[in-house]
Amino acid sequence: MTVSTRGTEPVLDEPTRQLCAAIAERRLTQVRLAVVAAGDYGKTTLLDHLRTLCANAGLTVVRFDPARVGEPADLVLADDAHTYGEAELAELARLAGDERTGLVIAARPRPRPAGLNAVLGRLRGQILLRPLDKAQVAEHLGTHGVSTELAEFVRAQTGGVPGHVHRVVTALAAVPPSERGELPLAAFGGIRQELDGAEPGVLRFLLAVEAGAGPDIDLLGGLLDRDPDGVSAVIDLARATGLFGADGGLLPITLGALRALVPAERHAAVRQRLVELQLERGAPVLRLVRPWLGKPIAGPSVAKAFEAAADEALGADPALAARLLEAAVAAGRPAAELGARRAEAVALAGDLDGALRLADEVIATAGATGRPDGARVAATALTHRGQLGRSAELLQWSGTRRSRAFAAISLIATGRRAEAERELEKATEGGGDEPPTLLSGALSSVARGVVESVGGTPTLALSTLVSSAEMLEPVGRAVLLPDSPAALGALVALHSGELTIAEPLLERAIAARTGGVTLQARHQLLLAWIAMVRGDATLAVERLNAAEEVRQPRDWLFAVGLEVGLARRTSDLTALRRIWGVACEAVIRHPVDLFSFLPFGEFAMAAARLGERDRLAPHLAQAHAVLKGLGDPPLWAASLHWSELHAAIIAERAGEAKEHAAALAACSGNGAYFTAVSDAAACWLKVLAGDIDAEEVEAAAHALRGCGLWWDGARLAGQAAIRTTDRKAMVALLDCARLLQGAATTVAPPSEGAAADDSPGSARLSDRELQVAELVLGGMTYKEVGARLFISAKTVEHHMARMRQRLGAGSRAELLAHLREMLGDR
Repeated sequence: MTVSTRGTEPVLDEPTRQLCAAIAERRLTQVRLAVVAAGDYGKTTLLDHLRTLCANAGLTVVRFDPARVGEPADLVLADDAHTYGEAELAELARLAGDERTGLVIAARPRPRPAGLNAVLGRLRGQILLRPLDKAQVAEHLGTHGVSTELAEFVRAQTGGVPGHVHRVVTALAAVPPSERGELPLAAFGGIRQELDGAEPGVLRFLLAVEAGAGPDIDLLGGLLDRDPDGVSAVIDLARATGLFGADGGLLPITLGALRALVPAERHAAVRQRLVELQLERGAPVLRLVRPWLGKPIAGPSVAKAFEAAADEALGADPALAARLLEAAVAAGRPAAELGARRAEAVALAGDLDGALRLADEVIATAGATGRPDGARVAATALTHRGQLGRSAELLQWSGTRRSRAFAAISLIATGRRAEAERELEKATEGGGDEPPTLLSGALSSVARGVVESVGGTPTLALSTLVSSAEMLEPVGRAVLLPDSPAALGALVALHSGELTIAEPLLERAIAARTGGVTLQARHQLLLAWIAMVRGDATLAVERLNAAEEVRQPRDWLFAVGLEVGLARRTSDLTALRRIWGVACEAVIRHPVDLFSFLPFGEFAMAAARLGERDRLAPHLAQAHAVLKGLGDPPLWAASLHWSELHAAIIAERAGEAKEHAAALAACSGNGAYFTAVSDAAACWLKVLAGDIDAEEVEAAAHALRGCGLWWDGARLAGQAAIRTTDRKAMVALLDCARLLQGAATTVAPPSEGAAADDSPGSARLSDRELQVAELVLGGMTYKEVGARLFISAKTVEHHMARMRQRLGAGSRAELLAHLREMLGDR
């Protein structure tokens, strides 16, 4: 049942209402009932209601009083029986054996003296008291003239405990409606009385629960200075107060009352003692310490607690860890001793500029703790900025096993292979004071994979990097990384045509949040790059947009490279011109390194398209210098030569195109991808010279698609189709291009494709004509439209002539005006 008061009338559930009526009407004889419930559940209210009913019915009802033994009565009501002494409980036991007198006993579950247990055991039934539901709370609010819209708020705050509900509703009724957004202080009156009467152990337990101690018997035993049985007894007493919800946690109204009524110094004393106990046990302290942030507290133990809490928070919330370390410094810990750790936490939170400042201070302070780690953090920030040369210098100076592994990667990226191999050897050997952890093993493996990419086979390098990524997954979220094995593995896969390996590798890294927030954008951008290479512009744009805020030059370089590549692949010259200025800025901000060949290759082709090749010449020269320093490894050289081949084709530099084709031919023996791009390069030269073998072109185009270069394969077939004079070959090559592009519509040969209605003034246009019209209105030349749709410029002109005839346009300008009107919504 539930009990509250509706004015002077209690709110009862129907079974309890009927039971009370049966007692008053003497339909229930030899009454022997118990009402056992926590505080504020309405035991006293129920007894008062029962007394009124019975008195009105002519029954003699008395409150239990040992001093009035022998006074005749039809019904005896005993309240708060849990507080009775032995003499009172003995008298209750006598009454329980007197069949002439009815007896109703109300008590809390705890304490439960043996005498009370004996009495309750002789009773014949029990009335259950339950929390009020939302409808009952709303009824109570309405009775007191308070909006029933507050019913959910009141029930959430009180857990529906009737006494709390009544006091909250009464308090709300006494304040203006505009001030009813929180609990009034008057609502805490009953809890104030409870706290004032509670034994010290119960209050300390309540404060411990409010602090986040939870049901840890050992911890509470240290706080309360009691054995486990004593702690359990205190917990039972506390739970019998009615201050806890059904889930075992403190009710919101209880938390509010504790914070409002108990002095702050008592809260602080309990919390600090809990923290000391946890530190002694080597147990977590974060939930206990976190509320101290922003408070003016200090001292060695407080600083130590902040530091320990920061270690806990680092993996899940590095920004919080940084704040806790800052608080430790404010509490008295020397800044020089925490500088490197603060820099790492700030970096993991995504603030690489702030991390670089903190790390630089550590490096520059001779007596600072963790200078090698400070150098590693600074090197990481510089890597994200694209400054791999300076990064390698700092990592070599740092000299730890982890730093040497990173140094080997940076040295390879800048073309210093011999130095990289020496650093890898030192990283593999490790140091006497550095344990061979999962992390150190994974990072050494990453460095080995990168070194293998320039000196071994592509397959071996990729296998090593994939293995490293899997090894790092369980611990990688809380590790600050200049680059991840997944990103490096994806780059190797992109450079060797293994896109089916790269994609799941990156997706797993994103799911595991390898490297924290600092690497999420990089992983997402590389996924977008895979989609772009495959020719799926829609997916590429989705993934580009899904990348978290791109703030560092390296990520920005790839993001701009994606925009350039997408504009080029969709023949959107306007977009390409618009993004080119941004691309030039990105190029200036990011020096060329081995891992940036993909965007620089896209920039090279865009520069050729826009007549800006001179801008990229120094950077491409730098790229070739890096390759030369590494011995021109085919894995990295092929993709650059492939991009430069197309740049030369676009710029109509036949000599340069032949040089890059020759370089690709030299790489052809290193795997299927390298053979495919080599054969495709040879095909391109023949196509440009007018020597088109349809079967050879189709084979080369399909080989490109097999290596993930879907768009490149379609473009090769489409351009060959446009240039051939053999109608049969043209149709076959167009079909090949459509298949590789995944086009949904069928493209008609130049002599076909007329609309069903050729009459002047007809506004019926075919799907192909609508496509042509949209692209022409977008500013493309007939040649560009043809390249986009894999048809010749003559065919585009043919479509435009037919549209002019159908629409009855007297001039090209009039035709364009008609088309703009027709396609306005598109």
